[in-house]
Amino acid sequence: MTYVIAEPCVDVLDKACIEECPVDCIYEGERMLYIHPDECVDCGACEPVCPVEAIYFDDDVPAEWASYTQANVDFFAELGSPGGAAKTGKTSNDPEMITRLPVRAVEGEQP
Repeated sequence: MTYVIAEPCVDVLDKACIEECPVDCIYEGERMLYIHPDECVDCGACEPVCPVEAIYFDDDVPAEWASYTQANVDFFAELGSPGGAAKTGKTSNDPEMITRLPVRAVEGEQP
């Protein structure tokens, strides 16, 4: 595992991190974004551009969001390693722990 996207991303999906990623390893689920652990090159370009501070190096994920490390792994269980998020597009692979979260209203949108 390299970088992990945690709870602040749920229902936000800003995508600034996708634009910064030089290796196209940030994939979009229905409710949040996920970093492919085998495709990420640990460059850290995504972390500073995240407007909700949801991206952490795996060793730095706050304890309250530790389960998001596994959620990032689980997202790719069926998807595998497609070799690039752009060609994959949005998927419905969100792990159950994410799909069961209450929908959060995002500023300017209706829940």
